[in-house]
Amino acid sequence: MIIFTSMDQAFYKLLSESTAHRISREFIRDFILQHPEKLSELIKISWNEKDKIHIKACWSLELIFEIKLELIVPFLDDFLARISKYKADSAIRPISKICLFLSKSKTIKLSENQEIKIIESCLDWLIQEEKVAAKVYSMRTLYQLSKKHPWVNEELKTILSQDFFKQSAAYRAAAKEILEKLK
Repeated sequence: MIIFTSMDQAFYKLLSESTAHRISREFIRDFILQHPEKLSELIKISWNEKDKIHIKACWSLELIFEIKLELIVPFLDDFLARISKYKADSAIRPISKICLFLSKSKTIKLSENQEIKIIESCLDWLIQEEKVAAKVYSMRTLYQLSKKHPWVNEELKTILSQDFFKQSAAYRAAAKEILEKLK
């Protein structure tokens, strides 16, 4: 259980009162960008799945890292150690998108071990009963990482081909795009 000081309590209240609306998530993003010392608190909240607002923290992290991905660097190993532990669909979607940001980054160089953790989690999300957005971010992340890890190509082709007709139109459109790139 995370114990908050009075200053932390104010931030926690701010986050708990936020909503899924884009403007609300952007408010939290902008707050963190103006107060980067609060990022560690936001990350700790995102890791606490017993706290229902961990999902709101994940939503905000996605928007923060979309703009300033380098802020993840001090937390990267802990972040990657925890990504496979997320169970809520509403948390997995932004976490999978952060993985996509990492896979495409030109400035953050992931180690082999870090890439493998992302690959394993994305493969799991792709074969499990996740929502379409998380699956699409996972397949795009896997495609990016397959450029360095060619063995991922065959895994990705197999999964996308097997699931193609069982999935939604949005999934099929993304899968078709990736399968064409893998040829």
